[in-house]
Amino acid sequence: MRDVYVIGVGMTRFGKYPEETIKTLSRKAVNAACEHAGIKTSDIRIASVGNAFQGIATGQESIRGQVVLRAMGIGDIPVFNLENACASSATAFQVCWMDLALGIHDVGLALGFEKMYLDDRDKRLSLFSAAMDQDVVAMILKMARSHEASVKEKEKKAGGEAKDKVGKKSAFMELYAMAARMHMDKYGTTQRQFAAISAKNHTNSQHNPYAQYREPMTVEEVLAAPEVSYPLTRPMCSPVGDGAAAAILATREGVKKLGAAKPVKILAAVLGSGKDRGLNDPDLGERLAQVAYETAGVGPTDVDLLEVHDATAYGELRAIEGLGFCPLGEGGPFSEAGHTAIGGKIAVNPSGGLESKGHPVGATGVGQIAEIVWQLRGEAGKRQVGGARIGMTENGGGNIGLEEAAMNITLLEAVDSV
Repeated sequence: MRDVYVIGVGMTRFGKYPEETIKTLSRKAVNAACEHAGIKTSDIRIASVGNAFQGIATGQESIRGQVVLRAMGIGDIPVFNLENACASSATAFQVCWMDLALGIHDVGLALGFEKMYLDDRDKRLSLFSAAMDQDVVAMILKMARSHEASVKEKEKKAGGEAKDKVGKKSAFMELYAMAARMHMDKYGTTQRQFAAISAKNHTNSQHNPYAQYREPMTVEEVLAAPEVSYPLTRPMCSPVGDGAAAAILATREGVKKLGAAKPVKILAAVLGSGKDRGLNDPDLGERLAQVAYETAGVGPTDVDLLEVHDATAYGELRAIEGLGFCPLGEGGPFSEAGHTAIGGKIAVNPSGGLESKGHPVGATGVGQIAEIVWQLRGEAGKRQVGGARIGMTENGGGNIGLEEAAMNITLLEAVDSV
């Protein structure tokens, strides 16, 4: 296997762009990545493209990669089309890495894009439900309503006050909320600790020009926001939006041939799938993290920053536990103490994370990788993590049973030379 490096990244600002198409968004991200790498699009010898929902949202099925690449003049090269729910573009990144590592090509493109914002709110919600086992969606919603009702009744008896709902429920948000309540019941995690995670991410995003939301928030503001499903308020949940992100990968030979500056080495790019397991068994993140660490030859103490899949604040809490940055059950106090802030023990989601950077599903995985690359190259501006040498991404996709249907973990390292 040959060493492979990321030599350039680019992305659009995530947000709601009714005037944009998957072609125009993708062109902007690819051109930015090529400019960052100092190459021309004609230098790309393979493309691996991730997208999840365009078949449902716009009717574009099957050849999505070829469609967007041809529109920017890229053709006559192998194109892989990858669909893996929220992990689509991280999976595309892994496939591109494998091609180069095996010696088939020297320069490749990993691209992710998504157009998710639709005027029809019910259709928007259906996009997320499509990434779940359809046999269990209705069951999850029924269980979630029953569980939430019991929690609310306890809260009222204790003198609390139930908040108004946002409207029609998302099966995914209900699933996250139910998992968060179980964590609260088992470990004593509090809603305020989830709010601390969210406030930290919204504060980080004010310095990220690519983030969908760039207004800082306090813990109190997060708690006072409209409730989605207890304990989650709206700022604790990722918004719907559009966007694209791209990365240029090269082998050692490709780096030298192109004269690429400041390459970032790929230490590990691993993919795993969910399985049936008991409630107390290690989850997919825990299992896959061990594979990633063993592959890279590093451990949690070597990692300087993380970009994790915080589709909700609970997602970040569970990720830092599963990846080994704090003991199981201690993610709440660990986060509330400020250990995950920039300048803390381990900087988590300096980009602002999915909660505020946004979550255009097909673009999310490569968007996370782009942030790590900028950080390792010292190019992150006011959100820069000082002295960062090794960064890690965790990108979950869909749901099957008790855990994600798919997950990618990537470890990247700043290097002085190739």
